[in-house]
Amino acid sequence: MRIVHTIEAMRLERVQWTDQVGFVPTMGYLHEGHLSLFKRARAENQVLVASIFVNPTQFSPQEDFSLYPRDIERDLHMLEAQGVDVVFLPTPEQMYPQGFATYVDPQGPLADQSEGASRPGHFRGVATIVLKLFQIIQPHNAYFGQKDAQQVAVITRMVSDLNLPITVHILPTIREADGIAMSSRNSYLSTEERRIATVLYRALLAGQATFQTALDAHTQDTAARQVEQVIQALHTVIATEPQAHLDYVEVRDPQTFLPLEILQAPAVLLIAVHIGSTRLIDNFVLHLDGTWDTGMLTSHLQARR
Repeated sequence: MRIVHTIEAMRLERVQWTDQVGFVPTMGYLHEGHLSLFKRARAENQVLVASIFVNPTQFSPQEDFSLYPRDIERDLHMLEAQGVDVVFLPTPEQMYPQGFATYVDPQGPLADQSEGASRPGHFRGVATIVLKLFQIIQPHNAYFGQKDAQQVAVITRMVSDLNLPITVHILPTIREADGIAMSSRNSYLSTEERRIATVLYRALLAGQATFQTALDAHTQDTAARQVEQVIQALHTVIATEPQAHLDYVEVRDPQTFLPLEILQAPAVLLIAVHIGSTRLIDNFVLHLDGTWDTGMLTSHLQARR
């Protein structure tokens, strides 16, 4: 496994490859969710590239950039075990040199609703760094996790709008055995906060059940009332944990992020909650064919091995 720190070195690596290239961008502090992306990418590509870069432009001044968990040596050992060929490990000065002035700025509900409303400018930073990485590495395939539902929607739209010759693969959220979505930020949680954090998964299960019951029963309630019932189901579960402070729960179209006016597929149930000083997000997706993507529990992964 080769480790490169500069754009020039990464480009020198890239010009040597004629085979299909897979790419998994990360901010490091890897977990089983990341590893599921690498396993899939390794199986589908001749060359596998990872990046580790905690991107400062997607954090607001009030957010946790300086505290974001980092353990490069641990990450590199994990990447080598996954058969990664090259790790791109740039500095902020490499990616944003003095005088940097060009950003990708997604527009509309896709970027300014939900996470975009709670974290203004976040998707400007995400889209900019992902496009830069795509331009430097020039992969054929790129792999992302469904946990960051709005992020993958923004990136998928950017690839389409800018006619990038890249296929974006979105893989299921990987969950702990108790349902909590794997996230690097879970490391911030105390033992008690970690227990409380399961409320996100429990709330989504309640929202899914309410949504599916309405679809199955073809209820005569007004469309707006049906949507409100799903949102209320999530609220009710969150309210059982006084230390879980709700940011938002929403029902939206997973591609446009417009709010749904009626319960129909496709849809995404979204939730963001503060537990102590940690902010967690999660989602369930209802696909057009009527199947739900609720993620995969690690206990199920272990059973398959």
